[in-house]
Amino acid sequence: MVLKVTMNGEKSRTKAMKIAVGLLGVESSSLKCDDKSQIEVTGDGVDPVQLTSKIRKSVGYAELVSVSAVGESEEVEPPPPAAYVWTPYQPDNFVYMEPSYGYVQQCHEPSCSIM
Repeated sequence: MVLKVTMNGEKSRTKAMKIAVGLLGVESSSLKCDDKSQIEVTGDGVDPVQLTSKIRKSVGYAELVSVSAVGESEEVEPPPPAAYVWTPYQPDNFVYMEPSYGYVQQCHEPSCSIM
């Protein structure tokens, strides 16, 4: 991807390059153009919107010029999954019991003995 950034001096160029390289998935970045106002970033899984917004917040005006895939690699087809042999249904014999929490239930006699 290529970003056009308004950079006034060496300090802002350095700052923009540090931001570009600091993102997750960036493999390399370089300055393009005669006045070095464009940054070319290559990498896998780099979010161009996130990169542009971070540069705008810290350096100044930034414009996303182009986003393209660099040299598509040949896709290797995964091997077909191995055949799975299904076993016949065998029900599990589970015995479900009520959990015991240490609570003993008292007799249901009325607690009020006025009569």
